[in-house]
Amino acid sequence: MKLELKNPIVFFDLETTGINIVSDRIVEISYLKICPDGEEESRTRRLNPEMPIPAQATEVHGITDEDVKDAPTFRTIAKSLASQIEGCDLAGYNSNRFDIPLLAEEFLRAGVDIDLMKRRFVDVQTIFHKKEQRTLAAAFKFYCNGDLENAHSAEADTKATYEILKAQLDRYPDLKNDITFLSEFSCFNNNADFAGRVIFNEKKQEVVNFGKYKGRLVEEVFREDPGYYSWIMQGDFPLHTKKVFTNIKLRLAFHK
Repeated sequence: MKLELKNPIVFFDLETTGINIVSDRIVEISYLKICPDGEEESRTRRLNPEMPIPAQATEVHGITDEDVKDAPTFRTIAKSLASQIEGCDLAGYNSNRFDIPLLAEEFLRAGVDIDLMKRRFVDVQTIFHKKEQRTLAAAFKFYCNGDLENAHSAEADTKATYEILKAQLDRYPDLKNDITFLSEFSCFNNNADFAGRVIFNEKKQEVVNFGKYKGRLVEEVFREDPGYYSWIMQGDFPLHTKKVFTNIKLRLAFHK
């Protein structure tokens, strides 16, 4: 089934040094951009993560330090990448929990101001798990009746994710061919930050989603515990999480 698009949508996949969105880095990014008129554009780039690639990570994606020693860093391509995905919705496999938060961290580290929270996100894995409870290779076999070759290659995973979403739309009549619907369906939480440390309640107020203040309004916590903000800023939290807390702190200061 052909996707019905109001905006371009970018399917993308990252290969990384690990699974910690705070400390790990991208070593390969591949994207497939689909335009409303059906035009497609794809690109894959290796990146120097500016840190050693652990052996465990190389075992997964096959990329070594030698492979990326002469590759550009994310910082050098950040502006051009931001331009390429400007105005696009984003889609991937487990992208809401990992790829998008890590990509946001890389943009923040590079000093590129791109507000990904304004985009719609379609996570094909979430749709798959809600419907069938399997893995990417199994999803490709189940929906597309094929074997996923070169799994954990960013390019292969990206193209497979796009094909799976189209097949999911063919299989499930209750899935609307609409990116807004798919974005909402493939989202588990109404996150204010990518890591889900802060969520919105039904009144669109920011609520702490972890620790001793879980379930409390962030504004209330800031008023009752002035040291909480400093603790967040000094802690091992994602840059985007710190940015969300900072925005709330500034909002409170201006409304005093």
